[in-house]
Amino acid sequence: MKSFGDLMKTAQKMQKQMAEAEEKLSEARFESSAGGGMVKAIVDGRQRVKEIKIDAKLLDEKDVTMLEDLVLTAVGEAQRASEAEMKSAIGKITGGMNLPFFG
Repeated sequence: MKSFGDLMKTAQKMQKQMAEAEEKLSEARFESSAGGGMVKAIVDGRQRVKEIKIDAKLLDEKDVTMLEDLVLTAVGEAQRASEAEMKSAIGKITGGMNLPFFG
């Protein structure tokens, strides 16, 4: 059985690893597109939208509903990819344990 001191050292090590992982994730970029690449969304590892690119040809169509749908699709896919990477990084640190105070 581990002593309290050992548990604290393990927790501190995990916190340091989490901080390093969060730093990497904040710098990572996840891109997704919709409409055959006419709309692209880029998010960071924390699912924050960093950039939206819209092909000018799409604006000529004046179909606002379609544009809105394509933006939502691209952003959603990029966020899902980012979230999957975040969960993977956290899982490696916590050994798959679901610890609410990490991440």
